[in-house]
Amino acid sequence: MLEETPLQMRPMQDDDIDEVMAVELLAYAFPWTTGNMRDCLSSGYCCWVYLQEKRIIGHAIMSVAVGEANILNLCIHPDMQGRGLGRRLLEQMLTLARQQQADTVFLELRNSNRTASTLYDAMGFNEIGIRHNYYPAKKGREDAILMAKIL
Repeated sequence: MLEETPLQMRPMQDDDIDEVMAVELLAYAFPWTTGNMRDCLSSGYCCWVYLQEKRIIGHAIMSVAVGEANILNLCIHPDMQGRGLGRRLLEQMLTLARQQQADTVFLELRNSNRTASTLYDAMGFNEIGIRHNYYPAKKGREDAILMAKIL
């Protein structure tokens, strides 16, 4: 299922931002900005990268405060999707949330993102609401599904 080369996760560093942004730009029609990434990193959020042979193939960003964690971004390079890497990165975020005494993890995803929805359902997240017209879309705006998981 996975390539033979070893995979590694580690905290994101300032020097990773350009490579993280390259993956972000490939993966999303409406990507985060470099400023968004730098702000999360400098704010002390849980920012992690997923590497294969020292090449960043994914990243995740999560904030944790007052017993709640919010997964803000979880991204795998399009060429590497469908191999269970998103699940592993999500598992890492859940582990970090538990280590920081979070009891609930929240996230939002595009209503059209069926692949992510399937993963989050399988990982025990439940839909708890909708944010109407939350995301930019090619034709107007798209709803976000708000999901939560009790740890």
